[in-house]
Amino acid sequence: MFSNWLVYLILPMVLGFWAQAKVSGAFRRYSQVRASSGLTGAEAAEEILKAAQIHDVEVVQINGMLGDHYDPTQKRLCLSTETYNSPSIAAVGVAAHETGHAIQHARAYAPLQWRMTIVPVTQFASQILPFAIFGGFIFGLLGLIKVGILCYAVLALFQLVTLPVEFDASRRAKVILGQLGIIHGGEEAAGVNAVLDAAALTYVAAFVAALGNLLWLLSLTNRRR
Repeated sequence: MFSNWLVYLILPMVLGFWAQAKVSGAFRRYSQVRASSGLTGAEAAEEILKAAQIHDVEVVQINGMLGDHYDPTQKRLCLSTETYNSPSIAAVGVAAHETGHAIQHARAYAPLQWRMTIVPVTQFASQILPFAIFGGFIFGLLGLIKVGILCYAVLALFQLVTLPVEFDASRRAKVILGQLGIIHGGEEAAGVNAVLDAAALTYVAAFVAALGNLLWLLSLTNRRR
């Protein structure tokens, strides 16, 4: 029993904390290093969109540390204050990554299309998951636990599909930042790599966590049979 907890729940949790600490540390470090181009995150995003001939995506500023994201439903590139206004290596790296998603959307990148398709199902699964898990354990209803298993299966699938989407966006960002001269080799390229590679770990950790919870619940139902 303890070994199941350790492998399926505790280790993924530790991985998640480590990945989050790594990305926060990398962003904090390279937010102090100015890009030689002098472009802010917002300006870098605009330059990349222009180079990709994408003219229908709006770049907006939002509140929230590291809350940067691309909204395909509104075609909005949402950059946190730290990214939007800063000319740092970290800021242009994050902005380029999110712009990579806008390019994926414009080019109909298949994994992004898959992720967009399963978003409504994933949101529904996330909403009913707490009721299924707590109800199943409190009242001992195996049927509710099975609903929880189905929910975690959906979440794990979503996180799995997310991996190629995020990795590809980072790959695009690293290439296009160099091609446009927004960053240069040496410390600047190394800084962008460090920030984006650390961010990639958080997506891996999210998938491992969802998969771990799924396997843990499956082990419980097998034991009860």
